[in-house]
Amino acid sequence: MYLLDTNACIDFLAGRSESLAARMGENFGKLFVSTISVAELMAGIRTSADPGRDAKKIDIFVASLETLDFDRACARRYGDVVRAIGVRRKSFDRLIGVQALERGLILVTRNERDFADVPGLKIENWAD
Repeated sequence: MYLLDTNACIDFLAGRSESLAARMGENFGKLFVSTISVAELMAGIRTSADPGRDAKKIDIFVASLETLDFDRACARRYGDVVRAIGVRRKSFDRLIGVQALERGLILVTRNERDFADVPGLKIENWAD
């Protein structure tokens, strides 16, 4: 089972990676997206030429996946991670990483370096 990082969602929606699209197709039904990523996607379209069209595209994409909320268990795990490695600038990335860790999911991202400091997190890059 896999949690898609925001950049994987963006790459898929933009058609940037055939290998990502293929792997997502192979793993359909085993893919999750965080509500944090959904928020990032919606915020990202604010300067779009057609935000309404792009919001609809995101809604259709998200409806095809299992959506994960950031719950109390994730909040506790986030506290553990921050105590172990400290706070950093890209907090949304760490929150998404903690969700994958807490739920035993593999995180799919092309920015492996952004998550390298989260102990125990399994990461795969499907964009290669």
